[in-house]
Amino acid sequence: MLNLPTYSGAIEPFSITGEPLIARAPSAPLTRTAFAAAHVVSDPLRERSPWDTRPAIDWDATLSFRAQLWDQGLGLAEAMDTAQRGMGVDWLTAKELIERTMAAARAHPTKPRVACGAGTDHVPLSELRNAEAILAAYEMQTSAIEAAGGQLILMASRAFTAMDAGPDTYRSVYRRLIDGAREPVILHWLGDMFDPALAGYWGSTDVAVATEFVLHLIAENPAKVDGIKISLLDEAHEVAFRARLPEGVRLYTGDDFNYAPLIEGDGAHFSHALLGIFAAIAPAASQALDALAKGDHQTYHALLAPTVPLSREIFRAPTRFYKAGIALLSWLNGHQAHFIMPGGFQSARDITHYADVYRLGAAARLLAKPDLAEARMRILLGLHGL
Repeated sequence: MLNLPTYSGAIEPFSITGEPLIARAPSAPLTRTAFAAAHVVSDPLRERSPWDTRPAIDWDATLSFRAQLWDQGLGLAEAMDTAQRGMGVDWLTAKELIERTMAAARAHPTKPRVACGAGTDHVPLSELRNAEAILAAYEMQTSAIEAAGGQLILMASRAFTAMDAGPDTYRSVYRRLIDGAREPVILHWLGDMFDPALAGYWGSTDVAVATEFVLHLIAENPAKVDGIKISLLDEAHEVAFRARLPEGVRLYTGDDFNYAPLIEGDGAHFSHALLGIFAAIAPAASQALDALAKGDHQTYHALLAPTVPLSREIFRAPTRFYKAGIALLSWLNGHQAHFIMPGGFQSARDITHYADVYRLGAAARLLAKPDLAEARMRILLGLHGL
């Protein structure tokens, strides 16, 4: 039993009860494409001046974490914001991550799908003042990803909003990136709740105006667009948006609050998944998708319903700090030996938040080794004077 802090300021006893979910491979082909966006594991013994230098990565633990996602039938969204791109992880580290991951994916027996984030984060914003400069920055990263064998996710770039770009600038850059890609790309619409610097993406702060722009962008060459990930935490917008996509273009939900009904669908349309929370809830996500593939909606919801409060806590405002909760669960579940993140990012959340993640993770049957989880949580509590 542990004594855990609450948001009301109290300290309450808590014990893990019930049996955890056992990770396993799906028993049927999945009917939804599901990418889990994974974090990276630091090597704290090799890090020096973590705020000022490139992070030291524990490559064995980082790749092992990805392998267990693949073992459960999930694809991987690599080097995304979940991996702290632009928030402790630089492009050179991300490039090495992509190359190592693609080699591991080729060697994995399931031959998993891996899509990789391409952005402009290797160039200072002060040097990205026009469409040509932004395009050149993107193309350097897209070339590296394609050379490694990865599918492209065209990540949202802060360069557009930093220069207050209009629709013509977005179209000029994205048209060439989409049309010139080796295989169909995944677009990425990340809301400002995930990154405040992306407010006004697609050239407008009006979501309806931005929606019309990006739908037209896709419709100009739908054969080169695999899909679009939307992370606006707006279920109604996503439902309306996906109904207007050209045939064959997927909507990948990035809604970490409303993923269960969006993936299930409304009878006419459904969303696929590209979610950071799936890295934290992999056993529940995999087994729920397995049940959905068999038409067992009751089991689907029974598995996912307890994960929603957990996800809402992990992604609570300020949402951009969600990576810390994912790394905490990775540590509690024994996927890494410590709770240290690139740039000391674990300090982005408070102990009360971590206590709630622990409680809700247990309620969702996602603490795979209860004794280990309790022992490690006790260490974290002790560091906070509890």
